[in-house]
Amino acid sequence: MNLLHQNLLSILLFLPLAGSLLLLPLRNRDQHVLIRWISLVVGLLAFLLSFVPVYSIPPGSSGIKLEVLLPWIPQWNISYHLGVDGISIFLVHLITLLTPIGVLASWSEIKHQVKEFHIFLLLLEMGVIGVLISLDFFLFFFWWEFSLIPLALLIGIWGHGRRIYAAVKFVLFTMGGSIFMMIAILWLRAHTGTFDMVEIHRMIESGQLSLSPRTEMWLFLGFFVAFAVKLPMFPLHTWLPDAHTEAPTAGSADLAGVLLKLGGYGIIRICLPFFPNASHAAAPYIGVLSVIAIVYGALLSMVQPNLKRLVAYSSVSHMGFVTLGLFSFNLMAFQGAVYVMLAHGITSSALFLLCGMLYERRHTYEIREFGGLATPMPRYASLFLFTSLAAIGLPLLCGFVGEFLVLGGTFQTQSHWAVWAATGVIFSSCYMLWAYQRVFYGEAVGPQNSGMKDINRREQWTMVALCGLMLWLGVHANFFLRRYEVSCQTILQMTTPNARPEASGMTQMQPSSQPAVRR
Repeated sequence: MNLLHQNLLSILLFLPLAGSLLLLPLRNRDQHVLIRWISLVVGLLAFLLSFVPVYSIPPGSSGIKLEVLLPWIPQWNISYHLGVDGISIFLVHLITLLTPIGVLASWSEIKHQVKEFHIFLLLLEMGVIGVLISLDFFLFFFWWEFSLIPLALLIGIWGHGRRIYAAVKFVLFTMGGSIFMMIAILWLRAHTGTFDMVEIHRMIESGQLSLSPRTEMWLFLGFFVAFAVKLPMFPLHTWLPDAHTEAPTAGSADLAGVLLKLGGYGIIRICLPFFPNASHAAAPYIGVLSVIAIVYGALLSMVQPNLKRLVAYSSVSHMGFVTLGLFSFNLMAFQGAVYVMLAHGITSSALFLLCGMLYERRHTYEIREFGGLATPMPRYASLFLFTSLAAIGLPLLCGFVGEFLVLGGTFQTQSHWAVWAATGVIFSSCYMLWAYQRVFYGEAVGPQNSGMKDINRREQWTMVALCGLMLWLGVHANFFLRRYEVSCQTILQMTTPNARPEASGMTQMQPSSQPAVRR
């Protein structure tokens, strides 16, 4: 068991790669069922393994858990440095959940190049896990860029109509933002002699690496632009609706569920603790942009004729709550922002899965093509309503907790931001319920709608599992909040301008009392 704990993060990281290698010798023509089953088993195994670090982080604990530190390229001071804490592990848990969900959702949707599709789906999981557990800037940037490739291929090969345009736009935006992050990382390497996040943070904290206000702001912006594009933050969001609309169902689920959250995670992991003075200086502008994203994204969702595009723009609105909470510098709002990331990962993925089920039956996302679906598809209509209510923040469901904490905490520090942001909650109810009314109520539009088949058993149990999670996150929020509360408290201490507490034990950067695995 001790050996498993020492190597758990490496196993989680490379298990999807092992699954991809198992798929390579199989043939698409007559082994597509075996391909799907192998992908599902690998995904479920990774999901089960991710429970171990969740329960390795008891409530109130701090520091990095399951840390691994191995020399990799010593002449450049690049190390294989991995670790998790109370924030990152739940995002790891989320991607390991959504990968088998994506396999199930694509069971009948993907009919050509089945092997390649599942290989890229597993490689996408590996890239996301790599970003979330890396404690070395070289590794972090490598996995950050690596995760773009499989998703771009999923969109470009298995997407819909304008898939090539959407894939190219996605790559250009995200890689364009990554250039600024790469420059900032190289600057830090040139002035510290290392890529190790823990060591660089120690140098900044101790004053060994002194950053002038101007330098700190430029470094902050270098990282923040890359994270803002991925989040995506207004006005860098324009790639997202196209990518979501054209992506296959599993690609949209992973993109909304986890990849967008990498932007928020990067802000938590790097921007706030490394550059606290710049973070406070930029906070008023980021707060305004966050409120604009919340309201603007909701209004755009309200006028969308395309159901999948409506859900995509809603993600822009919901991600505005994340940046608003993070840059309010309030514990309640900070915890709420992390909770929004987790809750939105479940609800948005579920909504995209539901949209994909409609597309399989009608081959369109246009709302005007539907109507009266509640009669022929009662189970589907019930699950869609439950998911919609969770997305708009109905109490006792997951969306309520995070948004309430963000608004409550923001009101304590910036009441005018909270008032404007609260209108986004109202607008979200408008566009989701109006879309539901047009799709499911009234008379069925034509014989195609009246004769549509309700969801099958595979689709039903996939959605029931996600809806159960929405309810659990809404009722048992304290299970999650207690496990990353200390992480949030420590980061907030580190973001106090010109005040870095001694031996802060920063949750993201400082190792726990357990020694790292060094070889």
